[in-house]
Amino acid sequence: MRVVVGLPDVDVIGVDDPVAGRLVVVIKPREPRPPCGRCQSSAWVKDRRAVDLVDLPAFDQTVTLRVIRTRWRCPKRRCGVGTWTVERPELAPAGHRLTTRAGRWACEQVGRYARSVAEVAAALGCDWHTVNDAVVAYGEALLDADEDRIGIVRALSVDETLFWREGPWRIQRWSTQLVDARHGQLLDIVEGRDAAAPAAWLAARDPEWLARIQWGVLDLSGPYRAMFDTMLPDAEQVADPFHVVKVANARLVECRRRIQNETLGHRGRKTDPLYRCRRLLLAAQERLDERGDTKLTGLLRAGDPRGEVAYAWHAKEAVRFLYDIPNPEFAGRYLDELAADLQDHEFPPEARALGRILTRWRDQIVAWHRARATNGPAEAINNLVKRVKRGAFGFRRFRHHRIRSLLYAGRPNWRLLATITPR
Repeated sequence: MRVVVGLPDVDVIGVDDPVAGRLVVVIKPREPRPPCGRCQSSAWVKDRRAVDLVDLPAFDQTVTLRVIRTRWRCPKRRCGVGTWTVERPELAPAGHRLTTRAGRWACEQVGRYARSVAEVAAALGCDWHTVNDAVVAYGEALLDADEDRIGIVRALSVDETLFWREGPWRIQRWSTQLVDARHGQLLDIVEGRDAAAPAAWLAARDPEWLARIQWGVLDLSGPYRAMFDTMLPDAEQVADPFHVVKVANARLVECRRRIQNETLGHRGRKTDPLYRCRRLLLAAQERLDERGDTKLTGLLRAGDPRGEVAYAWHAKEAVRFLYDIPNPEFAGRYLDELAADLQDHEFPPEARALGRILTRWRDQIVAWHRARATNGPAEAINNLVKRVKRGAFGFRRFRHHRIRSLLYAGRPNWRLLATITPR
């Protein structure tokens, strides 16, 4: 049984098996008589009490360590120190119900392997809150101790994700992920999706670290653009190509729906020409075979009498062609001409709106041809963050959401876990 306990400077007093599948091991730490912290007199024993700690399972049984703790007191009544207990962090941190090794194991199982807290709690034979408190405590201590986790970042990407719907009105609560776009590493998560929280996070970084960031990758978000303008004025901003094409697709869908209502007076039905070609409109032109191209042309001729949807479709394809141009200078000229042409009054209002967006984000869109950095790594990190959220069946506290996500996708040095003890 001493081998099972495996702790230094403890004596095994006895073993109990009160319930099938549960093992209770009674131990007593070997403690020398401590001096009083004020008068340095040798302490007297006041009393002893048993404290139950959840330990790692053994022999297919849950294990509880019943630790006999000694309370000491100063022999001099006028000293005024009172009573105290000598803490044993190698056994368990103060205030924790899990032993140190069980807490570290639970943190790694939940954080590194994305197991649910309920599953780990069932394996240890304790309740959900005991394990969750340990995961948060050890996780924060690990992230704080891993000073080398965040290295040099050349391209910083920001993106948002929904982590909770609060209250009966289902108010959306968002978080912003800051990601190293070159290495696909989650740097940190801040609350909200405005500029304030990411700006505060960047303001807390070393100025030399900030100076090494050359590219700021973002979707077409005004708050994130303002954040980069304020905190990283020397970094060149890059608009993510996927979101640029997504905006063009959205304008095309708006145009199709408007023409649908103007011509037929109702929303799309399965027999309506424009509704039948809705997926063909969003497909890339080079992916349409002869049959698909003929079908799209015929349906547009039948449902788009003024050719406005066709105009919006050509505008979408023109935006896509921008990313086939390898030269940044040529791409800039092409984008200027395209944005100017789309704002002509002969185009539908949705195409003109697209032209204004391209004009407003011109520098960020063209910057992709020099940086070749996208929000792809940030979107991949979002998938990992959502996987953690699904495993937890959602989060109600941002602190838990942040710690669990960083442990899973932030690439901490898990070898440090064996050396840390939470406060």
